Amino acid sequence: MKVAVVIPCYKVEEHIRKVVSEIPASVDMIITVNDKSPDGTASVLSEIEKNDSRVVVVNHEENKGVGGAMITGFKEAVARNADIVIKLDGDGQMDSSYIGKMVELLSTGKYDFVKGNRFFDRKMLKNMPFVRRFGNLGMSFLIKISSGYWNISDPTNGYFATTSNILNRIDYSRISNRFFFESSLIIENYYAGARIKDLPMPAIYANEKSNLSITKTLFTFPPKLFYAMLRRIWLRYFIYDFNMNSLYIIFGLPLFLFGIVFGIVKWVVYASSNVAAPTGTIMLAVIPLILGFQMLLSAIQYDMTSNNPFEVEK
Repeated sequence: MKVAVVIPCYKVEEHIRKVVSEIPASVDMIITVNDKSPDGTASVLSEIEKNDSRVVVVNHEENKGVGGAMITGFKEAVARNADIVIKLDGDGQMDSSYIGKMVELLSTGKYDFVKGNRFFDRKMLKNMPFVRRFGNLGMSFLIKISSGYWNISDPTNGYFATTSNILNRIDYSRISNRFFFESSLIIENYYAGARIKDLPMPAIYANEKSNLSITKTLFTFPPKLFYAMLRRIWLRYFIYDFNMNSLYIIFGLPLFLFGIVFGIVKWVVYASSNVAAPTGTIMLAVIPLILGFQMLLSAIQYDMTSNNPFEVEK
């Protein structure tokens, strides 16, 4: 199978030579996308291209972000008839020795998308601050429920390999150009019917500086993931199909919300009057709340165990 590595390049002049030199000889082409980097990345890439026949340099006239660079790289790889496309960052944080394992997993035909999972690295988890670890776990859960891929961990990991078949089926207009790229790609893989496999691997951290703002992530990612979740549920259970889970959602969500809202309103009314709430009023709030919660749990369980309806038989 023809294998291509795509490297989005932005401010990587100090690392890109080493990154390219460590890519296994089994890789047929290395597509480097200079995302209008303000440093000397362009000249370094030009030099590398002259010394390695596998290297193809694509220059952006304007900065499009990591997602924009990868979309350019995807299209270039597909145009050059690549069967497998691997994303490798240019800052040296990804171990290229895992490329062979990724290609091996995709070559079996059992999977369409293989991604790295740093959370199996106990040493990294031990050194990761609790707040960051908690944030990663929370973000991972939101991406799972938004994408429908409940079996993956570390969904924000940018080290992955995919097939040209999946790339041809993805709607690029729904892929984010910036830091939401990895999450949006996972989400769109669901509609392309991709079967995803986690591959445990450590991350490599040195003196690289991340351009990702934690504050910006906390305020921009959740609304996008919430919209993606609503869209997936609507399409999955009300447009393309209508099944038992659709009923769980139709009845469970209103009951749950009614129990919460009614309970809070009545609690405020009776608490402010220093009067004990009647048993009937309490039960009118508790019973819908419990029933709704149970139905929503059943809906989640159904979603976790059901097959992706968009998946195409191989």
